[in-house]
Amino acid sequence: MTPTTVANPVLRVAPAPPTTAAAHFRAGLAFHTDVSDVAAALAADGDPGFVVLDSRSAEAWDQGHVPGAVHLPTALIADHAEGLLDKAVPVVTYCWGPGCNGGTRAALVLAELGFRVKEMLGGFEYWVREGFAYETTGEGLERRAPDRLTTPVDAEDCGC
Repeated sequence: MTPTTVANPVLRVAPAPPTTAAAHFRAGLAFHTDVSDVAAALAADGDPGFVVLDSRSAEAWDQGHVPGAVHLPTALIADHAEGLLDKAVPVVTYCWGPGCNGGTRAALVLAELGFRVKEMLGGFEYWVREGFAYETTGEGLERRAPDRLTTPVDAEDCGC
C-alpha cells in the first residue's frame, strides 16, 4: 500500500486555473475599492464620478466621517436613498471597518434599488489609520499620523 501524501493546508485545495482566477479577481474589483483609491479620487481636481455614503449611526458620523460623504444609515436607505442620490452616479459605501458589515448591507440595499455601488474596504477605520483627513461634527477637519502597519511611512503610494 502506498502512503497518501497530504498537501499542506494552503494547497489542500489546488489554486484555480489562471483564467478562472483572473475572472474572480476582476469581478471582485467591480464590487470593492480601497480607502487609498477613494482618497486619491477625491483629492484630484474635478468630479470624482462617484458619491461616498457613510452608512453608520448619527453618533458614529459625529465622531468622524470622510469629508464630503453623504450620511444615510443603512436602516434608512430604502426610504431615503432615491431622494438623496442620483442613480446615474455610482455610490461607494462604508461602515466602521473590516469587522463591520454595514457597508456591505448598505451596498446590497442600494443595488436592489437600482444604484451602481462599490464598498470601500477597510471602512472609516482604515481611512483614519492610513492618515487621511476626516471631518467631525462641530470640530472640522482632523488627521492622525498614518499607522505604519497600514501605509508606507514616507511613500505616497503603497505600490498597489
